Amino acid sequence: MSAPLLACRHLAVSISGKQVVRELNLSLLPDQRLAILGRNGVGKTTLLHTLAGLRAPDAGEIKLAGDSYATLGARCAARLRGLLPQHQGDAFAASVLETVLIGRHPHVSRWDWESETDVQLARAALADVGLANLARRSIQTLSGGERQRVALATLLVQQPRLYLLDEPLAHLDLNHQIAMLELIGQRTRADHAALAMVLHDVNLAARFSDRVLLLYGEGEHELGDSADLLDAGRLTRLYGHPLRVLLDGERRWFVPEIQA
Repeated sequence: MSAPLLACRHLAVSISGKQVVRELNLSLLPDQRLAILGRNGVGKTTLLHTLAGLRAPDAGEIKLAGDSYATLGARCAARLRGLLPQHQGDAFAASVLETVLIGRHPHVSRWDWESETDVQLARAALADVGLANLARRSIQTLSGGERQRVALATLLVQQPRLYLLDEPLAHLDLNHQIAMLELIGQRTRADHAALAMVLHDVNLAARFSDRVLLLYGEGEHELGDSADLLDAGRLTRLYGHPLRVLLDGERRWFVPEIQA
């Protein structure tokens, strides 16, 4: 069996005195896809940033490809894991292509410039997200959906082994939501990478993940296979609103009950 790309043992995470998880034991292997679900404010982003090594846990350990973040160092860690944050900030003007090339920084020596190969990778990533024609545009002139697709292209050229996505579907219309998830799925399968993503759409989580982590609040969580944990009872409790399941062949759809 392959070694885990991400492993957590007895992990405890909190923010502002509110516990996000306690005693979380998690392993993500190559080719595995994890969806993190829970209500707004339960701490999904805080947990993802902790898994990315951007903040320290309260207790427990996190290992990336068998080593701690402290052992790996920032550059080596950036070659192994990539984070798509929830919000993008563009304080300074730059072209779309220049922005995507930021994803190559972990692979470029300290005093070197990006090579023609790096530029080709960036252009290919822009083509993959349907923005090849915007390479010379200023990043500050893009719509929210276009900016989110640029962020995905930047992550793709980073070529990590572990993808961490925080609400990757924000600002995207339906066709681009599906296209993004399919593209990430194709890339992770091709590279035998692992994926952990925060999602709000339960049905997309069921379709595009094989494991789920349900965050109930106060540190309580459930972790397991999507097929086992995604049911109307658990999701009703998770979101505090009744849901029911509809069957369409072998596929299940979860829909909220309309309360008069």
